[in-house]
Amino acid sequence: MTSLDKPTAAQSTPDQDTQADRAVTEAALFEAFGGVRGMVETVVPGLLFVTIFTINKNLHVSAIAALAVSLVLVAVRLIRRDTVKHAFSGVFGVAFGVVFAMMTGNAKDFYLPGMLYTLGLALAYIVTALAGVPLIGLILGPVFKENLSWRTRNPGRKKAYTKASWAWGLILLGKCAILFPMYWWADTTKFGWVLVALKIPPFLLAVYLTWVFLAKAPPPIDVFAEMEAEERAEKERKAAAAAQSHPEA
Repeated sequence: MTSLDKPTAAQSTPDQDTQADRAVTEAALFEAFGGVRGMVETVVPGLLFVTIFTINKNLHVSAIAALAVSLVLVAVRLIRRDTVKHAFSGVFGVAFGVVFAMMTGNAKDFYLPGMLYTLGLALAYIVTALAGVPLIGLILGPVFKENLSWRTRNPGRKKAYTKASWAWGLILLGKCAILFPMYWWADTTKFGWVLVALKIPPFLLAVYLTWVFLAKAPPPIDVFAEMEAEERAEKERKAAAAAQSHPEA
């Protein structure tokens, strides 16, 4: 291939534009949902809890170990000056679980706050999709720098967000349909291992479907870039007006 055959930086094909849009979508989803590290931080406390409880059946040791590892994960992020929102959410979830379990003396209650949160989140995705303000769009809009422009200016984008919110809602409801019955009849060890096993696969399926829907949708409208362009244009207009009112001698 000669230099004339190679695409230049000033030229792009529709395929290249599509690949670029998909890469942006992948990066945004990775950022919004915490990536691999966020998934690890979500799984480790519960995994440690059920592992220790399986070995010694000691609720207090299991709960304290889960809370301690959550705090360590936050501390590591603080030391590295990384984003801590996912780690902090994990700490709060584990802390609520520890409080519930300690109050009732039932080790299964360690998982109850997270289950209730999952159920509430599933209903939120479905209700907001029905209301025309899909939750996934509210979450990802700022990440894509489009804010709420998709609601009125980008109908294809809104449709994709609505589909994605339905996907998240139904997947999380399916997860709840498995876990809540098990909460009542399964023993703590079996229930804990099933819950840990269901942490990542439903999440990955929902993220994948979101990526599929958004990859086929129109690109986001960068409202931040529009605002910056408007500010520059306004400055240029003021400068031109000042030059006309004060011409050089």
